[in-house]
Formats: sequence, C-alpha cells, structure tokens
Amino acid sequence: MSRRYFGTDGVRGKVGHPPVTADFALKLGWATGKVFAGRGQNKVLIGKDTRISGYMFESALEAGLVSAGIDAVMLGPMPTPAIAYLTRTFRACAGIVISASHNPYYDNGIKFFSEDGEKLPDEIEQEIEQWLMRPMDCVESDALGKVRRLQDARGRYIEFCKSRVPSDFSLQGQKIVVDCANGATYHIAPAVFEELGAEVIAIGIEPNGLNINEHVGSTHPETLKQKVLEVGADLGVAFDGDGDRVVMVDDKGELHDGDHLLYVLAAHAQRQGRLAGGVVGTVMTNLGLELAFRKMDIPFARAKVGDRYVMEMLKQNRWMLGGESSGHIICRDCTTTGDGIIAALRVLVGLRDLGLTLAEAGRRWEKTPQVLKNVRVKERFDPMSKEEIQRCVTEVTHQLGDAGRVLLRASGTEPVIRVMVEGRDKSAIEEIADQLVAVVARYA
Repeated sequence: MSRRYFGTDGVRGKVGHPPVTADFALKLGWATGKVFAGRGQNKVLIGKDTRISGYMFESALEAGLVSAGIDAVMLGPMPTPAIAYLTRTFRACAGIVISASHNPYYDNGIKFFSEDGEKLPDEIEQEIEQWLMRPMDCVESDALGKVRRLQDARGRYIEFCKSRVPSDFSLQGQKIVVDCANGATYHIAPAVFEELGAEVIAIGIEPNGLNINEHVGSTHPETLKQKVLEVGADLGVAFDGDGDRVVMVDDKGELHDGDHLLYVLAAHAQRQGRLAGGVVGTVMTNLGLELAFRKMDIPFARAKVGDRYVMEMLKQNRWMLGGESSGHIICRDCTTTGDGIIAALRVLVGLRDLGLTLAEAGRRWEKTPQVLKNVRVKERFDPMSKEEIQRCVTEVTHQLGDAGRVLLRASGTEPVIRVMVEGRDKSAIEEIADQLVAVVARYA
C-alpha cells in the first residue's frame, strides 16, 4: 500500500501547509489512538523539540488521542532518543516526537516510536493512514483518555545517558564546549557532561521558539569551532535540534563528523573484542573510511541515507554499530535509535581507552575529498528520473573513473536535491559538483 502522509521519518513539512497543520495533527492523534485502542493498548508518550509550533501540535495530538480513548503522557521538550528510551521504560504502546530535527523553526514534523523504542513498523503506519481516510468520531465521555505530565523526564534521561559509560569513566580535568543548537538537548546535555566531571561551556541553550538550529548546532559547526578556540577547550560537541545527531571539534578547531566518530567507535569496539561483525554506513559515507575499515579487516556495508535504513541493515546483518556522516550514530548494544549524547560519550570513552586525542584519532585515516551541495527545489523529485541529469552524471562518472564517485539524491526531510562528488582532486570535484548543480537547478 502506498503512503500518502508518512515519509521515511514520519510526517514533515512547513508549518501551516498540509499536512503540517493543527487539524491534521488532531486527526493523526485520533487515528493513532484508534489503531492502538484496537490492539488493547492505551498509553502514548508525547515529546517535542523547542520550536514554537510544538505547542500547537502537542495540544492537537493530545486531543486526538484522548478522543480515541488513549491516555497521553506529556514530556515537554526532550531529545528524540530520550522519547524512544522513555517509551520503552514506561511500557507505552508508542512515543510521538514533534520535531523537524535539523530544519529551521518554520518546519515541523511528527514521528513515532514503537513500544520497543524503534521506528514504528510499516504495517502500523499503513493502518494509521487507513484510519486517516475515515470520518473522525469520539468515544463516550466515560471512555475518554486522560492526560498527565511526566515531571522527572529530564532527570531520568540524564541518568540513563550516564549509565551507558563505564562506572570508572570521568571527564575530570577536561574543558568541553557543548552546543545544544537551541534545541531539545539544551537542559540535558550540559548536565550530563558536568555530572561526569567536565568543565562545560554551554552554547545554544537559550531557545525562544524561533532560533532552533540558527547559526548553532551540528549543521552550523563554525560557531562551535570559534568557541573552542576562544576558550581553549579540549574539544567541543554539537547536537542538532532534536539531539539525535552529533559532531565534534578538536582542540585545534578541526571538525570531526559522523565518519570520524564511527572510526573511533569501531576501532574501540574492535580493540575490546565486542564489534560483533562490521559497521554500516550510508551511500554518503566517505570512501576513505571504507578503505580504513578494509585495512583493519572490519566489514563495511552501505545503506540508503536515513537512520531507518542504517538500522534495517544492522538488524539484517546482526551488527551493532552504524551511522551517517551527518552524525546519526547508532550503538545497538545500548540504544534503539540514533542518540547524539550517548554517541558522544562513547567516543570519549573510546579515545580514553585507545590513548588518543580527538585530533590524533582523526589522523589515523585519510578522508577522500568530498563536495556536498544542496539545490533547493519547490517539490522533491528523483533527480535520476530526468534524462538530462542522467546524461550529465554518466559523463562525469566516466571522467572520474575509479578515482571517485557521484551521488545525486532527493533529501527525505526537506525539499532539497543533494549533490555529492568524491575524488582525489579537490578542485576537479568542485568543478564537477558545480556542473551538476547547474543542471539540477534547471528543474528547481
């Protein structure tokens, strides 16, 4: 069955434009409630990031769930992985996250976790879509759901994050800049690092509903770089708006993206004999990392972009570690989804045990030069469905030969076509990327 509303990660778009509207959220809450009530389940958690439209959508979802006879537990602003964790620990039938992740404040989305803290199964999403096609009704008054707010959600999640590292692990003596992107980690991440002993300089911790991801966070690491150098920090950590991505900056101000972090995690797991197979990356993972893993005899596989697909391949291969260049890192031995705070902590544990600084770990392998450019379009489309684009890709692929690769794909989260070119000669791949961008822009 084709989906009308659900994408690769729930429903997402510009606020006020269908389907990201209050009336749709109301009916989505009701439809979700109908599905789970029909299965004899009656408790759903709702959390959000810090964008201003979250108030509107949490109220609408709450009303829809209650009208279907489902109890709602309100978490307030919480990182996406925290909602996955709390959904499991509260034995809820689902967790709902109101967030557009790394997107600007004027976008928002609604995504779901299952009772085990993973992405909602396809069959349940399809069942929700079927209910969305029906007229909305309401249970009798004595069967309405109830609503309560979980007061200690923050403290529970902070303790969970700290429990994912060895009991003897300490950050005492380290100065760390923590950039929370004015998003959902603003009241959590600084506390986690402080309670583990670090001296924390926190930035991006003043959300006002409109400044989420604005010149801060993992998508704008230049702010973190500047702060690390300014205060002479040992390193910096930046999350995105909903806390499922992380990137880091070393003491020299050099950026370490998801590929760098995966290297540290894989090397550490291999040293400890707990790698349990190989590592899953994506089609965007740098070729240099794949070659480094090959030298280390670590199996490597590429999934489609999106943590959903990384998780699917991990399960299929029965592996534990995977992630994306953007900073989505999945450590299946301790979490059920990408978790920026936990990934950062595990990297720091790995650096300690390997006897390396972040900068030294970055020099253990060589990145293949890679250029990534975005072309904003009115509506997403498959770029390879256009004959002219196909022809151009064939020409430049032939030009690169075995020394590089080209990838064009539509973003799954925003109206953007991503153009990636990888090769040994940086100036040459810049020219090729510009050439491809010009062709794609004709269809914008």
